[in-house]
Amino acid sequence: MKTDLEIQKDVQEELQWQPFLRAAEIGVSVKNGIVTLTGQVDSYAKKLEAEQAAKKVFGVKAVAEEIQVGLSPAYRKNDTEIAAAVLHALKWHTAIPDDRIQVKVEDGFVKLEGEVEWAFERNSATNAVKYLTGVRSVANLITVKPKITAHELEKKIRAAFHRSATVDAEKITVTVAGNKATLTGKVRSFAEKKEAENAVWAGPGIFSLDSRLIVEEPELVY
Repeated sequence: MKTDLEIQKDVQEELQWQPFLRAAEIGVSVKNGIVTLTGQVDSYAKKLEAEQAAKKVFGVKAVAEEIQVGLSPAYRKNDTEIAAAVLHALKWHTAIPDDRIQVKVEDGFVKLEGEVEWAFERNSATNAVKYLTGVRSVANLITVKPKITAHELEKKIRAAFHRSATVDAEKITVTVAGNKATLTGKVRSFAEKKEAENAVWAGPGIFSLDSRLIVEEPELVY
């Protein structure tokens, strides 16, 4: 098991490895495997990148992200300019039904609201906005609402399992309640587990996934 000092060193090196970040701007402390990131960066995108970089490091149990976004004059935009840029980004993104999304901007903090059919549309909205100049934070309050019933969605997900070359559909059970899916059963590898989870996320209306799949250890033959 890695010590907190080892984890801290690895996180710092991972931050230095990211070309988009300036590691000197970010402080790293670790206690019981929990990483706390502090400091100030000049864009919301860098704040997110730092968090993702820390999560990649082996031994990290959780990340407390306390980085502040302090925009330099070169990056500062008024709310009207930011709102216009957000609307433009949503409109020109082919995966986003921009006519279903409402935008509010206050002091650089962007709020997205509305209703879409697919989780990837909701996620794409955040991705389209987070790199825009002047954005300090993004609150994605978009809801995902399918046009089919939970029972129909379960059938479609099972069909996707059966089509897959890597998923053993007979060993996996999927249940859908509202916009939440739950997976139970056993898989032969983490790759199969990921494939099954991706099949669920591809379903219309899925907003959250509780994956309880267990990776079986292969039997050793002597």
